[in-house]
Amino acid sequence: MSAKKIQPLADRVVVRALEEGEQMRGGLYIPDTAKEKPQEGEIVAVGPGKLNDDGDRIPMEVGEGDRVLYGKYSGTEVTVDGDQLLILRESDVLAIVN
Repeated sequence: MSAKKIQPLADRVVVRALEEGEQMRGGLYIPDTAKEKPQEGEIVAVGPGKLNDDGDRIPMEVGEGDRVLYGKYSGTEVTVDGDQLLILRESDVLAIVN
């Protein structure tokens, strides 16, 4: 997995967006450029956590393999070895999907 090459810093996580199936609305094909960005993904790498004012590390609430929901316009998109990933802060993660 190419995401293993990325180690996020502080309270950041690396997410692989989960692909939605082929979207058809009213019998019309929706091209990729018109589709909404997925807002659900799987965490593939987690940073060590943020430091508080005393210098103590605050542990992350999410971990590798968690399926999460995140904000529509959150994070930064990156491509590593042809794999499209999203780097975002833990605070941009809205929920863990069980």
